[in-house]
Amino acid sequence: MKLSLYFTGKTSFDYLEKGISEYEKRIKRYIDFKIKIIKDVKTGKNIPVKIVKQKEGEQILKQLKTDDYLILLDEKGKQYTSREFAKLIDNKINTGTKHLVFLIGGAFGFSEDIYKRANGKLSLSKMTFSHQPVRLLFAEQIYRAFTIIRREPYHND
Repeated sequence: MKLSLYFTGKTSFDYLEKGISEYEKRIKRYIDFKIKIIKDVKTGKNIPVKIVKQKEGEQILKQLKTDDYLILLDEKGKQYTSREFAKLIDNKINTGTKHLVFLIGGAFGFSEDIYKRANGKLSLSKMTFSHQPVRLLFAEQIYRAFTIIRREPYHND
């Protein structure tokens, strides 16, 4: 199985970029893992949010294949414990999913077309987080999931 983390726009802060890069290296020890950055749509005074989300959605859809299993990080998604999240990933590995894609949206979220294409939604918390630090937090959770699956000493209950 391949696993990818897609997000919209470059990471603005060096400390986040370094952390994401570190977890990317760690995750690659377990699985074919890629991070894909989707170019963000520049916002201006006269560009409605709906148009920004639509254009970003079109770019995202171009990157996906029909058999990709897409899970959105969304505030209305299902919340998992770290162990439950590890089971989700392990289940996708064991049921023959070819490519599992997690998508972190831009500042304005997702277009309706992205919601329609998604196979599931996941929420990290009832709180709202900026999309930038979520990249690092979620990369760490992916790494943690693989250490749980492999029964390695990283996660403590």
